Amino acid sequence: MHGYEMIQQLEERTDGVWRPSPGAVYPALQLLEDQGFVTADAEAGKRLYSRTEAGREEAAKLGDRTPWDEVTAGIDPSQFELRDAIAPIALAARQVAIDGTPEQQAAAAEILKETRRKLYGLLAEAPSGDAS
Repeated sequence: MHGYEMIQQLEERTDGVWRPSPGAVYPALQLLEDQGFVTADAEAGKRLYSRTEAGREEAAKLGDRTPWDEVTAGIDPSQFELRDAIAPIALAARQVAIDGTPEQQAAAAEILKETRRKLYGLLAEAPSGDAS
């Protein structure tokens, strides 16, 4: 695959936690090519990278470890759920800001203020199982 496909794959495999920049990926690919672990072939203006036999042998030394698993290790799935819940709310608020009447916009602002207060209220509560 080419570099941008690798970037997309890493972002997808880490549920959006890790999206390396082209400035990190392409120098790494050049280094791997210089070391003989990958080859690059130009096809339709894109450089397609493939592992060499030496690259496959080096990857086999890692066993089942993958960089995307290491990046997401220890992250609670509820953090992904919370992150994924935020964007649709922002889009809905933006839509009300653009298309809503002044009354709808005022009501939306109150909903968002109340939501913010409730979220901070969650932090003020004692954690589950805490006796204090």
